Amino acid sequence: MNSSPGFVTVVLLMLGQTHGDSVTQMEGPVTLFEGEPLTINCTYSTAVSPNLFWYVQYPGEGPQLLLKAFRDKEKGSHKGFEATYDGKSKSFHLEKSSVQASDSAVYYCAASDTVTGTAGGAERGVRPMSS
Repeated sequence: MNSSPGFVTVVLLMLGQTHGDSVTQMEGPVTLFEGEPLTINCTYSTAVSPNLFWYVQYPGEGPQLLLKAFRDKEKGSHKGFEATYDGKSKSFHLEKSSVQASDSAVYYCAASDTVTGTAGGAERGVRPMSS
């Protein structure tokens, strides 16, 4: 696939709920210029405070852990991405100050309930625009 230099498309998708717990994200495509900031919202609804994760899946590869947090106010960071566990707003938003074409991938937010073992998730992809 050929890509137009300077553009990154963010595809926003959502997965379902598990046992009344859920991880929610907006749906719909967003197009960014390379170098622009990216925020991918992730909110959760669980009976207890979950462990929170962001996974990334690059084209042709399996999902791999990007970052994680296990308690309120904990910050995860890796490869320029950051997310802070916010128990008050029940969020774990993924942020990067400047996206690049190499960030083209599918991003998954997941929550794990350590009491029941249930999990919910949502995904977003960052993909370069086709020319």
